Amino acid sequence: MWELTVAAIIEREGRYLVVEETDGSPERVFNQPAGHVEPGESILDAVRREVREETGLAFTPEALVGVYQLRARNGKDYCRLCFRGTVPGGAQAAPEDPEILGCRWLSREELAVAPLRSGLVLRCVDDACAGLAYPLSLVSELRRERG
Repeated sequence: MWELTVAAIIEREGRYLVVEETDGSPERVFNQPAGHVEPGESILDAVRREVREETGLAFTPEALVGVYQLRARNGKDYCRLCFRGTVPGGAQAAPEDPEILGCRWLSREELAVAPLRSGLVLRCVDDACAGLAYPLSLVSELRRERG
């Protein structure tokens, strides 16, 4: 069974906002602000909520960067929708989620050598840098049918 997740690419002056977490192991890893879509939640509401919980910042999605498939170390299959967007300029990140150890702004070069939660972290940044951008209408118009 697939699990649906969302992630946010937030860039400012060549640096990307990432969160530091443990992913259930003693090693600290970096990830985009990301998480699961909750039952009944819209995809865009989910990415806004995840960014707010993990960084304390209000996220404005601007484009869908891509849809990615991941078989995680835990053996589960994930479908990740990654969005590019902005947070208010000058606002300081302060995680609300106790599982987030901190927030950092890292360059693409720093991300390339950092311990990442998965290879999708760098791939999503590279896709955003390459200009991949699909309209939000691709996901905002999805409707859940009630049976």
